[in-house]
Amino acid sequence: MLATHMGGKIGVLVDVETDVVNDAVKEMAKNVAMQIAALKPQYTSDSEVSAEYIEYEKEILMAQIQNDPKESQKPAKVIEGMITGRIKKELKEICLLDQTYVKAEDGKQSVAKYVERVAKENGAKITVKGFVRYETGDGIEKKEENFAEEVAKQMEN
Repeated sequence: MLATHMGGKIGVLVDVETDVVNDAVKEMAKNVAMQIAALKPQYTSDSEVSAEYIEYEKEILMAQIQNDPKESQKPAKVIEGMITGRIKKELKEICLLDQTYVKAEDGKQSVAKYVERVAKENGAKITVKGFVRYETGDGIEKKEENFAEEVAKQMEN
């Protein structure tokens, strides 16, 4: 599924594997693309997140806690629980299938549960295998220019 959003400023390509292709499944793929465009997930699922990334985030959280006089006084087990909770919360934000689905009627349903529901309603097997999100300007490096130097060069000529 290829979709563009924001007047063509955001493009999303979603890799959906299914054994049934009908309007409901196509609509689901479009909705998942809109989710990606709106919430900018970095991964499809938490299984794609590297152990190094998780360790790095844990180190940052530990440093934040140690620099907070109130939180640093808590027992190690409590601090460990706080860090685990914050990591889980972050993973819900950066992993597509764990994100809260933007069109969820209850405001709680995850993207994974939405895909499962559509699959069940249509007697299909549906897997969101991956995605790519592009935004106008992605990958373009802005050339740094010093206007004063440019004027000086022009004056020399």
